[in-house]
Amino acid sequence: MSKKLYMIAGEASGDLHGGNLVRELMKLDPGLKVRAWGGDRMSAAGAEVVKHYRELAFMGFAEVVANLRVILRNLKRCKEDIRSYRPDAVVLIDYPGFNLRIAQYAHELGIPVHWYISPQLWAWKKGRVHTLKRVVDRMYVILPFEKDWYAGYGMDVDFVGHPLLDAIEQEGMTPLEPLPGDDGRPVVALLPGSRAQEISRMLPLMAGTARHFPDHRFVLAAAPSVPAEVYSSLLGDAPVSVVTGRTYDVLRSASAALVTSGTATLEAALFGVPEVVCYKGSSLNVWLARRLVDVKFISLVNLIMDREVVRELVQDDLTLDALRAELKRILKDGEPRRTMLSDLAELRERSGGPGASSLVANALWKSLRTPT
Repeated sequence: MSKKLYMIAGEASGDLHGGNLVRELMKLDPGLKVRAWGGDRMSAAGAEVVKHYRELAFMGFAEVVANLRVILRNLKRCKEDIRSYRPDAVVLIDYPGFNLRIAQYAHELGIPVHWYISPQLWAWKKGRVHTLKRVVDRMYVILPFEKDWYAGYGMDVDFVGHPLLDAIEQEGMTPLEPLPGDDGRPVVALLPGSRAQEISRMLPLMAGTARHFPDHRFVLAAAPSVPAEVYSSLLGDAPVSVVTGRTYDVLRSASAALVTSGTATLEAALFGVPEVVCYKGSSLNVWLARRLVDVKFISLVNLIMDREVVRELVQDDLTLDALRAELKRILKDGEPRRTMLSDLAELRERSGGPGASSLVANALWKSLRTPT
């Protein structure tokens, strides 16, 4: 009888890593049934996606509160679907606020819980680790310091390396196609995020910087899920090219990048692209974050390295002048750029090698075949 998994990813990055995981699982067991909350990548890999992450992604404290009724309705629907489907295991991918509640529910039903890409409890809500220890059967972490952090709470977890390395390795196997409109100038990549709130705050500043570097071509890596008019309305007449759905090609072509804080900071770093990290949020969200979040840095690059490798321009520090000055510093062929390139190479070594998706898939498949 075919085994069944229930998988939940609530954001675009989770869909990317979930898709790679489903693909690896299908290699091990083509008859495996995967029902999922996720996106197009998971669906293309063979999962039956019953709820798209576009309906789940709420950013920031204020937006979560404003959409609390929708979130609670989604939780109820998901629980009912799991109870009806009765999977052999539940696989949760990041998305902690929602998935922690699902983990508790699945545990109550006696369904094994596997969590891929740990919640960032080391940053805030550390007390949740005791709940995770009780309800999660196996945790797969992707940041090198997380294994020791969990060990401090008596929880044994598996460090599998960062799944972005899988995606980047696959990207490196294909020839780089020139970007549309290539004119020979060095490229500066703009990655303003994938949510409307982020884009509206970050893109005008990033685009304004382009006017001061006429010898470079500024290319916006546009998210396919964002309507083109959102970008065009914010760019105005700024000298910025827009390339949709080719973020990794843009990064492979780039000499430097301006990146909104998030997973993209690590993506740029793993491609070896010097970058400036940008973040500007609502006053309420930032006020709350500064009181609740216990980390020295906001970028994954600096968190993994435990020191400032890339400059973080946050809130009032994110100005056109500051952005222009930092970009000039890392574009110039001098000591700051060479040091950052060396640090980014070290970061890649620390992040483990490719194979996270395969390691997790093998552990899952083995657990499904082991009688309980």
